[in-house]
Amino acid sequence: QVQLVESGGGVVQVGGSLRLSCVASGRSLNLYPMGWFRQPPGKEREFVSVTTWAGPNIYSGDSVEGRFTISRDSAKNAVYLQMNSLKPQDTAVYYCVSSSRTRVGRKADEYDYWGQGPQVNVSS
Repeated sequence: QVQLVESGGGVVQVGGSLRLSCVASGRSLNLYPMGWFRQPPGKEREFVSVTTWAGPNIYSGDSVEGRFTISRDSAKNAVYLQMNSLKPQDTAVYYCVSSSRTRVGRKADEYDYWGQGPQVNVSS
């Protein structure tokens, strides 16, 4: 059974930075996309960023492009999200995700595995 365990959430001031980490266990996810979704308070889950191992190919949402950087470490079966220039609208629960398929998607229902979701709060 695949498990995704995240770390690195917390409280940060506007303009600050945080780094989220996610380590997968259960099987290697190196052939499959790994990435992040988030759910702001009172809103639906939204796509943040996903990376593939091949390439790698990186896909990011418009709202985080240029501020958030995704990376992965195949040896550690891990994915990271470096978040810079944080804004109050980045406040959300952030979920690490992966899929049992190699196809990359931007919809939540295209991902089979989800972490527990650390909270990120950006205060003004």
